[in-house]
Amino acid sequence: MTNLDEHGRPEPPLAADETGTLLGFLDFQRATLAWKCGGLDADGLMATVGASPMTLGGMLKHLAYVEDDWSARWLHGRDRQPPWDTVDWKSDPDWDWDSAAGEAPAQLFAFWQNSVARSSSLIAEALADGGLEQLARRTWPDGRAPSLRWILVHLIEEYARHNGHADLIRESVDGETGE
Repeated sequence: MTNLDEHGRPEPPLAADETGTLLGFLDFQRATLAWKCGGLDADGLMATVGASPMTLGGMLKHLAYVEDDWSARWLHGRDRQPPWDTVDWKSDPDWDWDSAAGEAPAQLFAFWQNSVARSSSLIAEALADGGLEQLARRTWPDGRAPSLRWILVHLIEEYARHNGHADLIRESVDGETGE
C-alpha cells in the first residue's frame, strides 16, 4: 500500500529494492508537478516569473515530450508519434514549450497524463524484458547507449529541476508554496 502525503503524492518507499526506489521517486516527482499545476485556469498555467518565458502549461507539454522521447524513442527505438513527429525542431527547438500557449488546462493535463501512462507502460515492459541494465535501442553518436537505470535517473532529474521552477511560478500565481 502506498502512503500519500498531504498533497496526494505517493511517498517513495523507504526500504525498497533499486527498481522500487527509482520508480517511487519518479512517481513522487510526477505527482509534485501535478500538484503544482493543479487547479489553475489558463491564465495561471501561462503565467511567467521574471525574465523567463517558462510557464506551467509549457512545463506540462515539455515533460510530456520528455516522457515520450525517453521511453518510446530512446528506450524502445520507436519513431516519434503525433504531435512530435510533425514538429520542425530546427526552426523552433522550444516547440514543446511554445505550443502550450492557448491550449486549455484540461487538454494540457490530459496530454501529459497520457504521456506518463504510455511511458510507465513502456518502462514496465523494459523492466520485465531486461531490468535496469537493459540498454536503450537508440545510441549516442559514438555508439554508446544509456541503460534503463540511467534513463530513470534522468527522468527524476528532469522532473526535480522543473519542479523547482514550478514552485516559483505557482507562488507567483496564487501564493501557494510548499516543497
